[in-house]
Amino acid sequence: MKYISIIGLSIVFLLLAACGSGGSGTPTGGTTATEEEVGKLIFEDTRLSENNNQSCASCHAAASGFADPDVTMAAPVSEGSITGEFGDRNAPTAAYAQFIPAFAQITDPVRGQIFAGGQFLDGRRDTLEEQAKDPFLNAVEMANADKQAVVDKVQNGSYANEFMQVYGDDVFNNTDTAYDRIAEAIATFERSDEMNPFNSKFDCFLQDAALYPLSTQEQAGLDIFDDPDGGKCSSCHTITPDPVSGEVLLTNFQYFNIGVPRNPNNPANIANINFVDLGLGGRLVPPVAAEDGKFRTPTLRNVELTAPYMHNGALATLDDVVQHYDIDVANEFITPEVNRNIAVELGAGTFTGLGLTAPEDYDALVAFMRTLTDGTGVGICF
Repeated sequence: MKYISIIGLSIVFLLLAACGSGGSGTPTGGTTATEEEVGKLIFEDTRLSENNNQSCASCHAAASGFADPDVTMAAPVSEGSITGEFGDRNAPTAAYAQFIPAFAQITDPVRGQIFAGGQFLDGRRDTLEEQAKDPFLNAVEMANADKQAVVDKVQNGSYANEFMQVYGDDVFNNTDTAYDRIAEAIATFERSDEMNPFNSKFDCFLQDAALYPLSTQEQAGLDIFDDPDGGKCSSCHTITPDPVSGEVLLTNFQYFNIGVPRNPNNPANIANINFVDLGLGGRLVPPVAAEDGKFRTPTLRNVELTAPYMHNGALATLDDVVQHYDIDVANEFITPEVNRNIAVELGAGTFTGLGLTAPEDYDALVAFMRTLTDGTGVGICF
């Protein structure tokens, strides 16, 4: 296989005071705030929820790969600001989301006309700015009554002056304008090096494979990962540089139904035993049955930190994920939540497993995926 070296990005550590339930601190190191600094303060401000108990960072914590640190397979959905309120999906990582293109129908050389891109697991928003606006007003997330409630909290926060430094003294005069600027600040932070550091062990390897080799087990895992007749993982979790950004993003942004089973612990399933998440097919207007059960392929960066896995948290560990792919999901062991439109790589009559030798091959694949964790390259090649 051919590896294409990329230049690792420098790590930027923002020297900001952590926020608590009483609000966030102010930027340090100067009197003029940056949009990125203000965005981080907003991202971490728990006051910006109905009960002053939830921030963006509550469900997208740095130590958990910018996913929810508190969810498990048994409790796979983040609880909202209002006690007992839950959505129906496992919060995805917010890291590297800046590279997700806008939702569009594209032509794939193998699959033909398909959908790709978009924020959220079903692609319902095109940009980070659009995505950032939704959780504040979602009744099962931050649950604010309206835009004005969010704007008032920012205006009364300890960083209001910094917000006005960035966006102008009159920014709070118009609710819609102020709300747009709040979303822009969050999106700017999400585009920062802090959320997109590219400083994993794998990034060192990409920079110079001879100087920063993988271990024998990690290399075996990568070989399986990239084998078109073996793991096939890289057909969707691409390890060649993205043609737009030039970065290795470990996703092609396309939509697939990979036969994920129902998670009986999903609050939506507990509330309604007949609940089925149709994914992309259900959210398109009008609904498109041929897209039922499909979700956007996520990046595998920081995947070691973001358990449980899949849109409903049905798989608890990376080993479970590997085993899931190493069976014929249309015929063996599991019943997919949406038992149609199964990806051809996993469909009946076309797939007999990955042909892996468990547990050695499973362990190797998991070892490779752990090289994708940010920070593991610090002090080695950056």
